[in-house]
Amino acid sequence: MAGMELRQYHIDCCQGDVARYVLLPGDPARILTISKLWDSFREVARHREYSTNTGVYKGVPISAVSTGIGSPSAGIAVEELARIGADTMIRVGSCGAIQPNINCGDLVMSTGAVRHKGTSKQYVCSEYPAVASYEVVLSLIETAEILECTYHVGITASTDSFYCGQGRVGFSGHKSSMTDNLMSDLQENRCA
Repeated sequence: MAGMELRQYHIDCCQGDVARYVLLPGDPARILTISKLWDSFREVARHREYSTNTGVYKGVPISAVSTGIGSPSAGIAVEELARIGADTMIRVGSCGAIQPNINCGDLVMSTGAVRHKGTSKQYVCSEYPAVASYEVVLSLIETAEILECTYHVGITASTDSFYCGQGRVGFSGHKSSMTDNLMSDLQENRCA
């Protein structure tokens, strides 16, 4: 595959630095927290918001790469990871929930997403569905069942803006009329 032999600029990794299975937290501080749960690991790179550890968990090679905040920086990480051989990437970390039956600490597994953001539109038209791999979702469900975790599976929503894009009031009281009904519309359509 073209580009696999080259060091990727933003994540500062090349082929052989990362496993095919990669966990993607946003916060670089979570890389060490995740890696400490593995049988072994080593720090591979640290550049900008991208920290990378690679190791082994139960005999399976695995990596964790931080993406920073938001879809634009996550898009860079995913693009560069794919160029050097990663093929299964799972976003892990915190998220908000808008359904009243989802409690803080519950797991949320996305089967698809409403894309209120710009990054994915650079790759495919808005009408194309953003769906997760059924095999990966099934594996996550099976693991949650084994670990007896409370979990929810369904459609989620994503935005590039933490404040106004999620219907919050921004700096100096700014509130966009475009988001007046955003939360209620998403809730009514059963987004997690």
